Amino acid sequence: MTAVDESRSTGTGAASEAVAALIMELQAVGLRIETELETSRKGGAGPSDSGMLWIEGVPVTVPPSSESPYSLRAEDDGQGIYRDGTKIASVSGTARPRFYDLTTADGIPYHQIALLHLDSLASTVVQACNYWGNSDQCGFCGIGLSLAAGTTIAKKTPEMLAEVATAARDLDGAVDATLTTGSSVAPDRGALYVARCGHAVKQAAGLPVEVQFEPPRDLDTINQVHDLGIDALGIHIESFDPAVLARVAPGKHRTGIDTYFRTWEHAVKLFGEGRVSTYVILGMGEDPDLTVAMCKRAIDIGVYPFVVPLRPVAGSLMENIPAPARDYTEPIYRKVAGFLAERGLGADTAVAGCARCQACSSLNLIQHAGTAPPCSSTTTGTPAPLLQIGKRPGA
Repeated sequence: MTAVDESRSTGTGAASEAVAALIMELQAVGLRIETELETSRKGGAGPSDSGMLWIEGVPVTVPPSSESPYSLRAEDDGQGIYRDGTKIASVSGTARPRFYDLTTADGIPYHQIALLHLDSLASTVVQACNYWGNSDQCGFCGIGLSLAAGTTIAKKTPEMLAEVATAARDLDGAVDATLTTGSSVAPDRGALYVARCGHAVKQAAGLPVEVQFEPPRDLDTINQVHDLGIDALGIHIESFDPAVLARVAPGKHRTGIDTYFRTWEHAVKLFGEGRVSTYVILGMGEDPDLTVAMCKRAIDIGVYPFVVPLRPVAGSLMENIPAPARDYTEPIYRKVAGFLAERGLGADTAVAGCARCQACSSLNLIQHAGTAPPCSSTTTGTPAPLLQIGKRPGA
């Protein structure tokens, strides 16, 4: 009997708490891989440098680590997570997606066009960003790494993505699609191209689609994206702490936090509450009280703040920054989960995208466990240590 099995005997809330606790630990300290792990990813703009697992039926991404006290081991009927020789939880669903073995008519492997993140198809449709390789490069991002490694192509077309999405749905059970793009200098910031790609996926495969882009200069761009039938938007600020944003994402800092809120408010009116989300990364030196307060402000206008721990990406400017400890992330999760519960927002309202998948966070597990009471205070403890990222290219 695993630790999670024992928790189940006391009720589903206790089981959810046990799984949430384990996932928070794994995302902080990593997982030793002592068996084959088919689904993993390096580089890119999504859950990079991570193993993708189903732990007790919950989708999870975790960083591999040779120093973790937790290990992934093969078993007769699957895999398990162990600590000190004791099985902690069961693991399933790590087989290589079947559509990865297909190619387009002109010879492009499907896995260079899109990847399966557990049950969500994902692609960076333009594998370039005007912030990459200069003083504006975001410290946490690895968008240029996979292109340099030859594991993807520079630009995916709507036709390519429609073809791959259909195969991913039929062969591997993909349930939605998440399409993102590097930032563009164009007034729409790349939103219209990624939305056209999303429209093609919906037309061909019928999957719910989230598209992700930075705030466009003209809010009418959001209207045009909505008119293409897109289901959800990800407009990612990364940090609500302006000092941290200026240090780790200078381009986003220049856009301005107020601009993000104006864009979100307009988007929520079109797409509905819970269908507009933003990444909030923990562990970059942010003020936790400010972070929680701004998450509440976002929730109050119907935006889902997808709170995740920093995932250090090898080759990025923050590759040597450790992931934040569970002691730091858990109080923030609990407070934000309480606000989400009050507002009636959750993974189910997100429909598609990162907030629907939840594999990179424990936020939804905490909320589902029913142990995140409404919070009248935003006090979470001491701020994360101030972090220094690597020297920027060209500096």
